[in-house]
Amino acid sequence: MPTLPASEQRKLEDAARAGWLYYVAGKTQDEIAKQLHTSRQSAQRLVALAISEGLIKVRVEHPIRKCMDLASKLQEKFGINHCEVVPSDDESPTSTAGLAQAGAAEIERHLKLASPQVIALGTGRVLRSCADEIATMHCPQHRIVSLVGNIAGDGSASRYDVAIHVADRIGAAHFPMPLPVIADSVENKEQWHALPHVRNVQELALQANVAFVGIGNLGIVSPLHDDGFIGDTELATLQKQGAAGEIISWIYDRNGNIIDCNVNNRVTSVPITDIKQNAVIGIAAGEDKVGAINGALLSGLITGLITNEYTASRLLSL
Repeated sequence: MPTLPASEQRKLEDAARAGWLYYVAGKTQDEIAKQLHTSRQSAQRLVALAISEGLIKVRVEHPIRKCMDLASKLQEKFGINHCEVVPSDDESPTSTAGLAQAGAAEIERHLKLASPQVIALGTGRVLRSCADEIATMHCPQHRIVSLVGNIAGDGSASRYDVAIHVADRIGAAHFPMPLPVIADSVENKEQWHALPHVRNVQELALQANVAFVGIGNLGIVSPLHDDGFIGDTELATLQKQGAAGEIISWIYDRNGNIIDCNVNNRVTSVPITDIKQNAVIGIAAGEDKVGAINGALLSGLITGLITNEYTASRLLSL
């Protein structure tokens, strides 16, 4: 397929997705519209586009066909509400290429809703890449809220704060979490959480219509460690306690159970167990993330997943 502008490529991917849902999954146009967060008329046009562009013959003639098969199997295995699988790079199957575009497209579907939405965002490299891919829009009716603190231990701003970048692109109000990611002590955490403006942000986050989060691992290479939020000794202790992953800095074991540990006692983020009652979509891929993603799916910490073919196949093989 020739190189196309990102917006056109997304439109073709949406058309392929709509075509697969209509011709393979047997969904009605109303059901397709609901799943893609669009109108019935738009869903109908996407199905027609899939045919006119030659994406649909006897089967969907697009790399997304295999991806959607994997996504359906992941939804069935883990009981999640939403799953999207992007093609993997054959030369680098654990690469996160394509995740940013897919994540941005899913975020945009919620941003295009006319009704006011509260959209909560975590932080991290992949989510920041998603923010960079989001098209400039005018959506002042929405509110964008941070789930995690945006200040490093030395007082500097986090390089991977996501909510502010999304809010800037769409002209919406932004509600930051003006706290260190991990407090120095439990007492400091409790004092900061008692501040009215912090409490308001956390309460707003719990009302979110949808949350988008990254998924970090707690292996030899860990984002929390690499970015200076935990030290060598703390990382080693967490590994001994069976830490497998983290979402908005809440650390959990291979079964997705939040670990009773010193770090979790000092995390200032919105409690992940309180937001999972809403739609929480994790965006992650790679061999080093398989265990962390699996734990999050097993426990229901996330209700949706955006990943790639390689990671999807590994999750299904566990």
